[in-house]
Amino acid sequence: MTDEQDWAAGLEGPPKKPMKRSTRIMLWLFAALVAWLTLSNASFLAPDPEGKARLIAHRGVYHLYDKRAAIGRDTCTAAWALPPDHEVFENTPDSMRWAVGLGANMVEIDVAPTKDGRMVLFHDWTVDCRTDGHGNTRDLTLAQLKRLDIGHGYTADGGKSFPLRGKGIGKMPTVEEGLAALPVHPILFNFKSKDAGEADQLFAILKASGRDSVKLGDAFYGGAAPVKRMRELMPDSWSFDLQRDARACSKDYITYGWTGFVPESCRNGVLAIPINYQWAFWGWPDRLIARMDSVGARVIVFGPYESGKSNEGLTDPRQLAKVPASFNGYIWVDNIREVGPALRPRQK
Repeated sequence: MTDEQDWAAGLEGPPKKPMKRSTRIMLWLFAALVAWLTLSNASFLAPDPEGKARLIAHRGVYHLYDKRAAIGRDTCTAAWALPPDHEVFENTPDSMRWAVGLGANMVEIDVAPTKDGRMVLFHDWTVDCRTDGHGNTRDLTLAQLKRLDIGHGYTADGGKSFPLRGKGIGKMPTVEEGLAALPVHPILFNFKSKDAGEADQLFAILKASGRDSVKLGDAFYGGAAPVKRMRELMPDSWSFDLQRDARACSKDYITYGWTGFVPESCRNGVLAIPINYQWAFWGWPDRLIARMDSVGARVIVFGPYESGKSNEGLTDPRQLAKVPASFNGYIWVDNIREVGPALRPRQK
């Protein structure tokens, strides 16, 4: 062998051993698995979803607050209000009607029983934050609640000024007043407590008003006990526990959705998708939508998830650009004044 041949043989190295048959089989199986996962979760191979996205206006139209603050579920948001540019208060008939005019397909409101057996629309457990009163909402009579100023506590400068003080006197509405505001439009009722009796109370009000919640598409959510009771009272209506049911479905789908099978927790349930975690949901959007449709589940897109903060809706119309055009589920909105009109071109 010449020197040149010795040099070339050194570059080639020792003779390569043939790949074992078992190794080749494993590689083929792995490639087949990757191909199956890709194709079975491919959105572009799924049928085109029918219909358009629908907006849920959280509390109707309300005064926005500083989202950068470390705000939890029961934080007094009125103390973190942004400078107000209107005088319409959340959970009021004016707020509900305005939200619908801005494009809300459903308006979310909070119900709370009074000491004397009535039921009002009010978000907070106590009246100390937003009003000029004191005490638990449920420990006050309707007459006492009607005397309060629901704009008393709003401040945008740490308590130096209260621009809405005096403008909300007598404006805490009853559930009946809310129903009258939207007689033919879907409402999403939120039970703030764990008392199943609140479902019976709301059901009685709906029945007495002659409202056909099933036909109109009303829905109910909140604590497990009142939601369970509402399912018994109105089995054909949409009732869900956002904190328990939706989280279970979302967690299970992220874990097992790659298989193509829909977890049992999603059947007739709710899948909650933060707008900044859409990538984590298998087959998003069209394949996922088809799977949820097959088991009677509804999909709600929320605003960005941030650890330690409560669920928030979309507040900036630019966030709509992140929601796929084919999405036909629900979008939870906190700023319906801007997000609603921005979605209209996509709904034509």
